[in-house]
Amino acid sequence: MGVELRQDLDMNDDGGYSDYDLALHVKDVLLSVSSGDVVSVENYRELVGRLYRPARHSPDDVAKLVASLKGLSGAASYIDSAVHVGLLNPLFEMSLWNYGPDVMDALIELIISLASSSGKYVDLCLAMLTRHFETPPRFLEKLKLPYGLTKKDQVLSRVHSALKDISEVVPLSPARMVTIVSDHLELYRQKRGTSTHGLVIFVENMLKLEGGALGEVVRVSMLMKVVELLLLLDVEMGSWDKVLQDHGIFQMELEDVDDFTEDFLNDGTEHAREATINGVTLKSLAEKLDTLIVLTFEHLESCEASGRLNEVFKTLLETFRNKVLTTCKSKFVQFVMFYACALDPVNCGEEFATNLVEIFVYDANLTSLRMRAVAYLASYLSRAMFMSASVVVQTLKRLVGWCFNFVKTKKGGVNPENDKLFYAACQAIMYLLCFRMRSLMDDPQSKSLLAGLPLESILSTQISPLKACVPSIVKEFLWQANAAGLITAEEFDFDDDLESEYSWVWGGKEELHKLFPFDPCLLRNSDRFIRPNFIYWSMVQRTYDDEDKEGSSDEDGDEAFAVDNEENVMDYEILQCLEEQQFGEVDNALNKMSITPKDSLHSRFGGAVNKPMRMPSRIRPSTSPESL
Repeated sequence: MGVELRQDLDMNDDGGYSDYDLALHVKDVLLSVSSGDVVSVENYRELVGRLYRPARHSPDDVAKLVASLKGLSGAASYIDSAVHVGLLNPLFEMSLWNYGPDVMDALIELIISLASSSGKYVDLCLAMLTRHFETPPRFLEKLKLPYGLTKKDQVLSRVHSALKDISEVVPLSPARMVTIVSDHLELYRQKRGTSTHGLVIFVENMLKLEGGALGEVVRVSMLMKVVELLLLLDVEMGSWDKVLQDHGIFQMELEDVDDFTEDFLNDGTEHAREATINGVTLKSLAEKLDTLIVLTFEHLESCEASGRLNEVFKTLLETFRNKVLTTCKSKFVQFVMFYACALDPVNCGEEFATNLVEIFVYDANLTSLRMRAVAYLASYLSRAMFMSASVVVQTLKRLVGWCFNFVKTKKGGVNPENDKLFYAACQAIMYLLCFRMRSLMDDPQSKSLLAGLPLESILSTQISPLKACVPSIVKEFLWQANAAGLITAEEFDFDDDLESEYSWVWGGKEELHKLFPFDPCLLRNSDRFIRPNFIYWSMVQRTYDDEDKEGSSDEDGDEAFAVDNEENVMDYEILQCLEEQQFGEVDNALNKMSITPKDSLHSRFGGAVNKPMRMPSRIRPSTSPESL
């Protein structure tokens, strides 16, 4: 015998009923359907039918749907996943995007009640809610209009509110939400036809979760997933390397590249037509990545404004070390770290540099990881306008100290395979000084510390780092260092190649000898954020005068600097002893070393070098492809 229905309640009647009355009626419908009698089955089918969206729904249809949803919400604990499959399927397929505020509110109330009633519905409810991060294609164009923006806010504000309410009654739901959002993001990214705008809205919601009140697990995981997405898109653009290399772009400054890129991406040339990945043009990938990086920059700005940047930076730093630093082909995602550091140079900026130094000097780390870390360090401090001279010179001191200790224990000649870490450190030192030498000389304290570094004892050893590093860096460094009085340049036979006889050996298949990850950011919209904080090679003041390559641009300054050298080099042994834990003991031979300039670089080269080489802004092709 079936359960007797409440005959006094007709849900087809648009009269006003209390939520209690609606809940009792729906409860009766849910419990009686298993009896199989005709009336019970018909009532259940009628209830389920209201959940299917008609092509057009009248105000009467809306009122009945709202009443049904409210009734289901009150009777959520009586919904049985085995008996009521026919009801649950259309329920979880419903989309807030298809309804007005009244239906939205009733549906959200039902989803929260269902998640709270039984643990077996939590994942389904979370998946249904987070599915709204994916904007239906027909709404994307409408989002350009005021109506569309209002609709977007109505939908997504309710979704985030519901996620918060569920997390308060189901403590484990945030951890489940992380997995669900991550899986959905990957499926959505791979879906054919996913637009840049749609993916941006999805990531917007992920960043909103990061800044929300769902707990540390969600905050940390969402930011990590966003950075991983950027990295994935970044690496997908790796095939631009050959395209741009064929056009000789690597001798260009960013200011020169803009016009080239515009022409290249739009002229329909063979290279441009072939520049596709799985049918997706590189131009489209660049647009997508550029927009997402800008969105991340704006999120970092909001974190800085709310006092959360230091907290967020810890997550960024961990993700950088575990994901970005271990990926050799990234070209753009590292600028998320750069911009975070620019927002807070004292805390974030210095912490980033310190962490890179620690990764490099820690013996237990893989050699390849240490080489990438020192390349990142040199590129970062060379380009970061916001980093102080004191940080740069202290970093140089640690790197030079490490190299000095290496040289003391090293025997034999050039061995690019065994000594790759040493060559990577020497190249980092020279590269950094190419950008910063003049500015350090202009600061009296930095100038004094710089003069005391045993650069010549490192560079003139039998290991011959000047022969093993990238010639363009070595040549520029020697011009500046000789003019500044830091070294006495020996005679070398230079060419203008990007690789020396040995550099390709120690650089390996990953070409770490050409890794300069903070070369100019060629994503046009992202560059608007980076450019005010960035040092371009065209901005660098060098220690020599282009018009007078016979000597320094300031003879009096050289004489004073030479005196500083003689005094400070004798103090290096004392400095080493005081910082023994970093640099180790100092060899007595250091006191015999002289780095006072004797002859001009031009005369020591025997006139072989007629003109200082223009330092390329991008030496490693794979680190600087272009976008819009």
